[in-house]
Amino acid sequence: MKVGIVGLGLIGGSFAKAYSKEGHEVCAFDTDEAIFRFAVLSGTVSKELTDEEIPSCDLILICTYPEAAVRYMEEKGPVFGPKPIVIDCCGTKQNVVGHGFECAKKYGFTYIGGHPMAGTQFSGFKYSKADMYKGAPMVLVPEKNDDITFLDRVKQLLMPAGFGSITVTTAETHDRVIAFSSQLAHVVSNAYVKSPSAEIHTGMSAGSYKDMTRVAWLNPEMWTQLFLDNADNLVREIDTLTDNLAQYRKAIAEGDRETLVKLLDEGRKRKEEVDG
Repeated sequence: MKVGIVGLGLIGGSFAKAYSKEGHEVCAFDTDEAIFRFAVLSGTVSKELTDEEIPSCDLILICTYPEAAVRYMEEKGPVFGPKPIVIDCCGTKQNVVGHGFECAKKYGFTYIGGHPMAGTQFSGFKYSKADMYKGAPMVLVPEKNDDITFLDRVKQLLMPAGFGSITVTTAETHDRVIAFSSQLAHVVSNAYVKSPSAEIHTGMSAGSYKDMTRVAWLNPEMWTQLFLDNADNLVREIDTLTDNLAQYRKAIAEGDRETLVKLLDEGRKRKEEVDG
């Protein structure tokens, strides 16, 4: 298989290493020439993903920020040709796939939205790893979700990455859920660590602190774009959390033991319901 990777950060770098490890040819492009050269020297990438190489790829994975992904599809639309399946790997979907489907129709290439649900608090090619997607979920957003033959082909092309599950959904559902399951967690973690008490936590914190603050160490530029791309959904989740926190605060401030026990028990039961 010949795979084209656009963007050699954490996501694209991990895809490149995964496919290379499985013996597939990997062509890549990154705006940082030094990163591209390092990827070639490390043996992960065989050659540059040029306009000449693009049409012969079986799969092209666009692993950039959403705005850059849209620009790339608009620029390379006439170049892709009928062979490659083009998948963007952005963290928000509605805006990206809207442009992607439009470009695909205009220029006659095959496109589907995607979101690999894996990562670390670090960014960049040096933190990418071949097994990052092993057992992780992959979300696919096709224009039509009833083309079983096409979806099976996409799953086969993604197999070398090692995903544990593949979920097919709509862009609207993806963005609504991701605002809760990922984006809100990053906002809360980033805000939580701003407490003055964080400066003196050493020696008096353990797993809870580590769990809560892991994703506070984020890429500000990338997450700003993702948050703003999904503003309506994320604001709704922040408002829901704020309302819930206000109930806990009121019970604690007033010493209302009965209400506090009830709120905590509701949260415990909710966790059991949604996660088994």
